[in-house]
Amino acid sequence: MWFLADLHIHSHYSVATSKAMEPESLHRWAQLKGITVVGTGDCIHPGWLAELQEKLQPAEPGLYELQSDLAKTVDATVPKSCRAKVRFLLSAEISSIYKKNGRTRKVHNLVFLPDMETARRLQAALARIGNIQSDGRPILGLDAKELLKIVKETSDAAVLVPAHAWTPHFSVLGAKSGFDSLEECFEELTPLVPAIETGLSSDPAMNWRLSSLDGLRLISNSDAHSPVKLMREANLFDTDLSYSSIISAITEPDSPSFLGTLEFFPEEGKYHYDGHRACSVRMAPEDTRKNLGRCPQCNSKVTVGVMHRVEELADHPAGRRPDQARSFNSIIPLIEIIAEVERVGVNSKKVSTIYLDLLSRLGNEYHVLMESEIKNIRQAGSVLLGEAISRMRTGQIRIYPGYDGEFGTIRVFDREEREQLSGQLGLF
Repeated sequence: MWFLADLHIHSHYSVATSKAMEPESLHRWAQLKGITVVGTGDCIHPGWLAELQEKLQPAEPGLYELQSDLAKTVDATVPKSCRAKVRFLLSAEISSIYKKNGRTRKVHNLVFLPDMETARRLQAALARIGNIQSDGRPILGLDAKELLKIVKETSDAAVLVPAHAWTPHFSVLGAKSGFDSLEECFEELTPLVPAIETGLSSDPAMNWRLSSLDGLRLISNSDAHSPVKLMREANLFDTDLSYSSIISAITEPDSPSFLGTLEFFPEEGKYHYDGHRACSVRMAPEDTRKNLGRCPQCNSKVTVGVMHRVEELADHPAGRRPDQARSFNSIIPLIEIIAEVERVGVNSKKVSTIYLDLLSRLGNEYHVLMESEIKNIRQAGSVLLGEAISRMRTGQIRIYPGYDGEFGTIRVFDREEREQLSGQLGLF
């Protein structure tokens, strides 16, 4: 069975998340997006796990679905063209802040768990170490290696994956507080780490430059803090719908069941380039080196971004592709494309109306972005929208890379070109 999975999100118990991050909204938006399996996120938080136990029911082995009565009500708000089954897989992100080898380390890790009982046992184990109630993503003074040991002791079926592995401040390979290799972080337990999450600011091609990552699965997830952000990155599987089948596809490097990923254009990620946001200074790695790591405006140290960090650790030039590499496609969220075409904000009512109308005519967002014929998009939306999606598929876009916590900007058209195309395509 072919399906999409987005396994790293957050609940309304996490800091800076939407109140709509609840099971009902996730069930609805997963259908709109085309996602079959969505991670619960935050399942270590007692309040969120209790809510999951109340609102979900067992489905296939190790997976859960929204309670039938709740699902019936929510499905009535989903266009018929998008209605599909949605399953939940227990997941959480855990922040480890600790000292190792003379430096303060800040590493975020994902955990995937096979059932509610395992989640409760891991909750109890981590509650003895620190506060797991103040934030959906608990912050613990726990060595990442020790966290890995606890996770595997809780259940051999549980899996730990370094989250957004390259971001500067909170990741295993980050420039600010990470390590130069997984082995430096996890030591003799490194073989128990089967994958890394590439994060919004990197894509598989960047990771292929490191031979040390060749044996790892490269997964991608949205890290959504609101339902509309689901599927900005996701994983493609072709396997049975069960926890064990999904985990096997992730943990077995030769598994044909993991097909690849959907990716943000990494330049849109907020840590792709180097820079200093306070001075609005964006810098390519070579410029940072020329300036000795300093902001040319104020002489402060710049935040070294993901592209720079990859170049520091890479042992291969750009363009290398390992034998076991899986394909990927870079996408722009449909709402962002509509907003650019209509020249309005992404949160405007006009964008929302067009988005839902398009989905009701053509199907879920994945289908519109990746599969629908351009002529059908022109008919259901507009000729300019069809051209924009065609350009996204072929990578004909303009990118202003993100830096120092500032998201990058992607444009399909410039102003003059847009006016010309509007007239030409209108005549067409």
